[in-house]
Amino acid sequence: MQHSLNGWDIGRFDTIDWIPWDTGDKARAKVLGIADGFHVALIEAGADYRGGAHEHDFPEFLYVVDGALHTQGQELTAGDAYAASRGSTHTDFAVDSGATYLLIFRL
Repeated sequence: MQHSLNGWDIGRFDTIDWIPWDTGDKARAKVLGIADGFHVALIEAGADYRGGAHEHDFPEFLYVVDGALHTQGQELTAGDAYAASRGSTHTDFAVDSGATYLLIFRL
């Protein structure tokens, strides 16, 4: 049986280059797929990475694969996740000693 890939973006980890993430040199990303404006990205954030404050114009989803991070006053470790609704404000995002996480977002 043939399966249609029309409308699919399947990312192969080994064929996708790392790109700089955010400002500075403390994080990098592999954008693994894009559909309807939503991006699936694997982020490796190094020690002392800080994300800037922003409002979510669209929902945002994060799953911690390895390490730990702080967001909105909460510590998340491997296996933890968050879902941020459209219109929510992100005022706190910090990685103290390194973390890898999967982020789903729309620009």
